[in-house]
Parts: sequence; structure tokens; C-alpha cells
Amino acid sequence: MSRVCQITGARARRGNRIHHSGLAKKQGGIGLNHVKKVGRTFSPNLRDKRVWVPELNRHVQVRLTARALKTMSKNGAFSTLKEAGLI
Repeated sequence: MSRVCQITGARARRGNRIHHSGLAKKQGGIGLNHVKKVGRTFSPNLRDKRVWVPELNRHVQVRLTARALKTMSKNGAFSTLKEAGLI
């Protein structure tokens, strides 16, 4: 199973981490300098959940983000899963 939310479609994104080096001005240096950018990935907050759907009278296994789980508890499991095309 890939690292993608089945409801929102959220997936890992690429970004940068900025490296700094140098002596702080307080210690007599010229301050922290922006030296280089190093690639990294930002991962979504994924959960593997077994959700009970009362309309179907069964459990459904889904991989979703924490935000999608909040959406599901607000709008209902059946309507959210149906809108995503999972049932």
C-alpha cells in the first residue's frame, strides 16, 4: 500500500531543509549564515483504520490522514467513503 490518503489524496511532498553554520554574533562571529539547502520529504499523517459503516453493517479497512479521519467523524463514514469512491 502506498503512502497516500485514500480519501483526500494527500501524499508525500518534497521540500528543503536549510543548513546554517557560523559563529553567533553574540560570540563575536558574523552570525548564522545560510549555507545550503538539503532535500527532504514531508510525509502525511497517515493511519491504517478499520472503520465501522452502519449502513453496510460491516467494517471497511482504509488508509487515511488524521484530517480525513476528522472529516469522516463530522460528515459520517458512509457519505465520506462513498464520495471518495471506496464503497
